[in-house]
Amino acid sequence: MKKILLALLIAAIGLTPMFSQSGSGDSFGIKVKGFVKTDVMLDTRQTVTAREGHFLLFPAAEVIDANGDDINEGTNFNMLSIQSRVTGLITAPDFLGAKSSGVLEGAFFGHSNGDINGFRLRHAFVKLTWDNSTLLVGQYWHPMFITECFPGVVSFNTGVPFQPFSRNPQIRFTQMFDKVHVELTAASQRDFVSDGPNEGTSTYLRNSSIPILNATLKYKGKKLTAGAGVNYMSLKPRLVTPLNIKSEENIDALSFIGFAKVTADNFTIKLEGILGENNTDLLMLGGYAVESVNPTTGEETYLPTKTLSAWTDITFGKKVKFGLFGGYTKNLGTDEDNVGTYYSRGNNIASVMRVSPRISYQIGTTRFAGEVEYTAAEYGAPDTKGEVQNTTSVANVRLILSAYLFF
Repeated sequence: MKKILLALLIAAIGLTPMFSQSGSGDSFGIKVKGFVKTDVMLDTRQTVTAREGHFLLFPAAEVIDANGDDINEGTNFNMLSIQSRVTGLITAPDFLGAKSSGVLEGAFFGHSNGDINGFRLRHAFVKLTWDNSTLLVGQYWHPMFITECFPGVVSFNTGVPFQPFSRNPQIRFTQMFDKVHVELTAASQRDFVSDGPNEGTSTYLRNSSIPILNATLKYKGKKLTAGAGVNYMSLKPRLVTPLNIKSEENIDALSFIGFAKVTADNFTIKLEGILGENNTDLLMLGGYAVESVNPTTGEETYLPTKTLSAWTDITFGKKVKFGLFGGYTKNLGTDEDNVGTYYSRGNNIASVMRVSPRISYQIGTTRFAGEVEYTAAEYGAPDTKGEVQNTTSVANVRLILSAYLFF
C-alpha cells in the first residue's frame, strides 16, 4: 500500500515511479521524501519580496503622498503553502568504480508571481562518489551557499540578503584529504540571474563564454566546520551599443567568503562573512554601474559595486529549539566614479540589518515554528562612487507562524 501511495504521488507531479530492485548486487531505484509546509505571515509595512510576499528581502522605501503620509506604511497579511516540496533520492549501479546517485527535486514555488503554485525544478543532478573524491553534474546550490553552514531561520528567505541564495546548473569536483575538502565548480545561470540592460537574464553570462568559477576550501571536523572560498564571474552586458556598434566590453567580479560552524551537544553557532562584487544573482545587494560612455561608438565600460555582508545564527535545544539570527550588509559602492546608471539591487540602499528570534517544536514528523523578523534598511541617494548619502531608515516587523509535515 505504501508503494502504491508513493507511486500516485510521483505520478501526480509528472515523475516515473521506480523502486529499488535487488538480487544482482546492484541497486536502482528512487526513494521519495519531502514536506508539506504552510506559512502565515504578517508584515507591519510593504516590503520588497518575491511570490506574493513569501520571499522577503527588505522593507520598501518611503513613498510620500500629497498629505505627507508614507504610502508603504501599513500592515500586510498572507498565508501560503507554496514551499511544500517533493524530493526523489535516486540510486543506480556503480559507474567507473564510483557509487552512482542522484537527486530530482521540485517545489510549488513557481517561477514568478504569475506562476505561483506552479511546480518548478529545484535540484536535479548526477553524483559519482569514489573513495576520496566526488563529481556532481546538474542543478544544485551555488557553491557560495554553504550547505554545512546556513541560517536555520523559519523564514523562506534563509537569511537573504545577507546570505547568498541561488541554485545553478554546474559541474562540481570535490577532492577529500581526510578532514580537508577542496571543491572546484564551474556553473551557469538559470532561475537566479544577473541584471543588465535587458533586465534580469542569463544571456549576459552566456555571451561572456566564461562560466562562473569557484574554489572553496572546507575543514570538516566532529564539532567544527570552517572554510573559505573565492568566486569569479564575467558578464557581457551588450552585444551591440545603442549606436549600433559591436560591443566588446565585459564586467568581471570577484567575491570572497569565510564561514564557520561550531556544534556542542544541543548548541550550534554559525558565522559567515562575504566581501562581494556584482552579487545580484545571489539575491544580495549589489551589481554593477556604467563607468563611462564613448560618445562616438556608444560603448559602455563598467564597474562592479561592492558589498560587505556578515551574519551569525545560534540554535539551542532538541525537541523545543530556540534560535537567534542577526545579519548586516553594507553597500560599499564602486572603486571609481560612475555615470549613475546601475544594473543592481538596492543601489539606493546604504545598509540593511536584521534580527530574528525563533522557536520551534517537533514531535516525530510534525513541526510548528514561530519567528519574529525585524529588518531595517537605510535608503538614500548614491553619490558618484555609489555610496549612499542622506539616508532615511525604514523598518518592517514580520511575524511568521509555520506548520510542517515531513514524509
